[in-house]
Amino acid sequence: MANREIIDRYTYKKMKRAELTKFILRYGDQLLGEQGKTIDLPALESELSKIKGIGGKRLEEIMVVIEKFLDVE
Repeated sequence: MANREIIDRYTYKKMKRAELTKFILRYGDQLLGEQGKTIDLPALESELSKIKGIGGKRLEEIMVVIEKFLDVE
């Protein structure tokens, strides 16, 4: 990958942590989209449900957090 400036120092210095996190996640998602890769939320939920100790209620809470970070509505 070419070394290119994605965001300048002034911009990221004045951003709050949540704003910067959203920016990074959107940029990463865009890169994955360019590569033809996406996150399949139902498949992710299915795999997480197989983890011992994660019940239905906890799984719902985890998915809410994941969807929040991915800006899924």
